Amino acid sequence: PAAIATGDVDLNCPHNCNNHNTHFFGTDKQIVRRGQAFNFYVNFQNREWDDSRDTISFTVETGLRPCESNGTKCNFSLGKCIDHSCWSACYKPHQKRCMNITLFPPTNACIGRHILNMHVTSCNRTYDRCLGDFYILFNPWCADDAVYMYNEAHRKEYVLNEQGMLYEGVHKHITSRPWHFGQVNICGHSSNSIMKLPQNNDYLQGAKPLSWNGSVPILQQWYKGRCRPVRYGDSASLASVMCTVMRCLGIPSRVVTNFYSPQRAENPLVVNELFDCTGKTLRGKDSLWSYHCWNESWMARRDLNQCCGDWQCLAPTPLETGSICCGPTWVRSIKDGDLDLDYDGHHIFSRLNASCVGWLSQGSVSKTKLYYDTWPCGQYISTKCIGSDLREDITRAYKYELGSLKDKEAFYRAYRKIHSAYCNAPNSDIDRELASLRSPFLSDAGIAMRLKMANCPVYGQDVCLQWVLENLRKEPKNLNFNLCAQVMTCNGCPLDQFWKDNMNVILGPREGKKYWSCIIHSCWSKSSCVFHQLLGKPRVHATCTAEISFCNPLQENLRNCVLNLEGCGLFKEPTTIE
Repeated sequence: PAAIATGDVDLNCPHNCNNHNTHFFGTDKQIVRRGQAFNFYVNFQNREWDDSRDTISFTVETGLRPCESNGTKCNFSLGKCIDHSCWSACYKPHQKRCMNITLFPPTNACIGRHILNMHVTSCNRTYDRCLGDFYILFNPWCADDAVYMYNEAHRKEYVLNEQGMLYEGVHKHITSRPWHFGQVNICGHSSNSIMKLPQNNDYLQGAKPLSWNGSVPILQQWYKGRCRPVRYGDSASLASVMCTVMRCLGIPSRVVTNFYSPQRAENPLVVNELFDCTGKTLRGKDSLWSYHCWNESWMARRDLNQCCGDWQCLAPTPLETGSICCGPTWVRSIKDGDLDLDYDGHHIFSRLNASCVGWLSQGSVSKTKLYYDTWPCGQYISTKCIGSDLREDITRAYKYELGSLKDKEAFYRAYRKIHSAYCNAPNSDIDRELASLRSPFLSDAGIAMRLKMANCPVYGQDVCLQWVLENLRKEPKNLNFNLCAQVMTCNGCPLDQFWKDNMNVILGPREGKKYWSCIIHSCWSKSSCVFHQLLGKPRVHATCTAEISFCNPLQENLRNCVLNLEGCGLFKEPTTIE
């Protein structure tokens, strides 16, 4: 009898992509998730399949030098049923001279591009047929995968959702802006980072970080530029791009924002702020960012003997210490101060629990302590809510209530890990060290002062400050105050003063006074879109017209304005209109 001859092979990509929740990549490629079978059809040219004379085996390979010992190459035969513990395949008749083959990638299969070869042995003759390449991703739908997420609403949000929100600003005035994560299939390994941070806030050789609205243009530019880092990004865009990459790989991920996040501190748990006699913030070695973003990714850490998934921190923004990034760090270990369990856990803990010390500069070498504040760092840790654009506060996932017994226990535990000299020291020694940082507050001098904004800051409008002073003593006070306002970048770099004032205040015994100060807005501003509508009913593959209206918040004309347009499936690439 003649050896069986194979004909056309239908990889059944559209059906498999829909079943594996990978259809957003397109259905022209075989993109599947491990721990879940996929099927394809093999046609025969000359006769029907005969088990007594015909056999098939497969070889799956990935990487530059596939090897069975490290799991990058596997040989297995076509059998009667699937073995869920390893690579396996089975078949059933489909139509005349056609069989439906089911192939199963195990939950420990390598993530990435694989080559599938089929070896047919028939009537003592063997020949090979390359079936092409396919891609394997993590599978949060599979209970045996390390990234399994049991809640379907959570999977839709943290794996499939292409739209998100980024939270910025300061903790009292949190702003949000939309971000298009997208789902792209160009996420590959490279020794270079995808984005670069600008040095000294110099954006002249690239794009300003706030000009980006989504991850897709960044990844496309990176890919077309032969994997050279895209200029430039900030912590928000870096974390957003990483979120896109992780979701594309099948790892549930989200972007997290921490308000008041210290960087570059000489003492990891103390941030020093230096002022001159006018109140101007001086550039120092320490830096307190108004906000900082990182990622959380959901996975079970086998190295920590975790049997179930949980959130792990991943920070793609390069550290000042020279590290490329930090993590993964188990969020619970940060909360409990168990910093020896994870990678770079002390960096995350310091960003959330450092105290601030203010100093008054009195020359090139002398300075006087002004205040010590245990409160500011690690406030209103935020991420997008599931199924809506609202903000979710997840601070309690990272920190116990300030001042509680568990909060103190976690701090003592972390302090010993960060400062090796206190490894075996009692709590009293740590308390004594912290007490040495403290200094008299203004209230100890008999003065109570509150400074708050009377209105929510709006681009292009003046900011009004309400300043309340109260004399707590029975004797009068004659005081002199210096006030100033200066531009601070989001990464803590102080720029020039644009407003300052000097005021002499006389307070009688137990007298209180209110003062109002008006800070004139800067001419640099953003206009906000207040209304948009579609003209006509949108249809697939048909031109659609949209009307967008803007409101200028300034009391002056705006010139040289630029409108950036971007939309998934609406534009081939972002469009700029002047």
